[in-house]
Amino acid sequence: MKSKIVPILIILTLSLIFLASCEDTTYREYYGYAPVYMSYDELRNSIVAKDNVPLENPGKIYFKDDYIFIIEELKGIHVFDNHNPSSPLEKPFVNVPGVVDMVIKDNYLYADSYVDLVVLDVSDAQNIKEAGRLKDILPYTIPPLTATDFQMGNVDKKKGLVTGWELKTIRERTYDNQDNYPVFTLRASMANDAFYKSSGGVSSGGVGVGGSMARFGIMGKVLYVLESNRLNILDISNGKAPSKISEIYPGNGIETMFLANKTMFLGTTTGMIIYDIYEPKTPVKKSTYSHLRSCDPVIVDDTLAYVTLRSGTNCWGNVNCLDVINIRDLSLPSIVKSYPLTKPFGLGKDGDLLFICDAGLKVFDASDPKDIANHLIFTYSAINSFDVIPIGKVLILIGDDGLFQYDYSNVKNISLLSSILVN
Repeated sequence: MKSKIVPILIILTLSLIFLASCEDTTYREYYGYAPVYMSYDELRNSIVAKDNVPLENPGKIYFKDDYIFIIEELKGIHVFDNHNPSSPLEKPFVNVPGVVDMVIKDNYLYADSYVDLVVLDVSDAQNIKEAGRLKDILPYTIPPLTATDFQMGNVDKKKGLVTGWELKTIRERTYDNQDNYPVFTLRASMANDAFYKSSGGVSSGGVGVGGSMARFGIMGKVLYVLESNRLNILDISNGKAPSKISEIYPGNGIETMFLANKTMFLGTTTGMIIYDIYEPKTPVKKSTYSHLRSCDPVIVDDTLAYVTLRSGTNCWGNVNCLDVINIRDLSLPSIVKSYPLTKPFGLGKDGDLLFICDAGLKVFDASDPKDIANHLIFTYSAINSFDVIPIGKVLILIGDDGLFQYDYSNVKNISLLSSILVN
């Protein structure tokens, strides 16, 4: 009997050793960039106001009721009382993790917060607070990692949202799923409508004004949110409780949105897509205008669309120009003329004045769309600009160095009113 027990014990021991060695082989250890996580509970309890938060990494800008909202990329929103553009007054900063884009209707601000859509009550600029939240409406994304000196660790979305990267020794299972998530890209707000005066905060009337790099837009009681190749269509009849209506897939490489005259214009890396939104809940595709591959914000003024095409790492193309497009017939958009530029970003228009962020700031008289290049009114190259909002003869400009406001009431003497510089 003893002779049978001993071999069994040996077999069991060897089996345990074998299993242990197999388990060891499912792990690997290396030095690299490990994801830093924020839990979902932390994300959903993070909307707080803070005083004296410096501007460090400016993103999108938005204007409503003489208030300027500036996104601090992935961190939150700076708020300034701009009743006097020569001396904007700082209001409390609103902590919104993961924010890249925003739009405002009535007294509600809609912003992305990683996977959620957050609704902020901005009726009191001194006391902005969360009014609602639509969870898990946006895709799981990770912040970009530009360093290439060490490997990036695997992402486990069950642990929470990735907010950054930490260089350390990583130990992970080799058979874990290694999902490739999209990275954040710079986005912008885009809704052009009337603005209203208010002394204490954003009023309960109308839609604000954004820049030309938008991915959020509002038409009536419908909110549009672009992400990747999908357009989310949301009902905001109850402003603080948005609900999803549907989604459509216009195509790949969609970057910006502009709404005008019951029409939606989508800027993509390969062209401009036009939708009829007379019935806001059910966009109907009208046409596509194609161009060479590049980044391209678009704005519209009456029967003309203005598109800046930019080369770059994320855009792949080598074209830098302004395209003026005839959209009198939305079903048959056609090129009016193309103008070479240096490396343009956002743009804006007020009457005949065309403002372009291109190697600084350039202002053109665009009264003749076929002869814009020969009517450069103003140029200022000492600023790295990203986007503009021209409104009430004041140009609001955002760039790497901060926010700048210019008085252009006299186009022959455009002057700086104020600046909010990065820290």
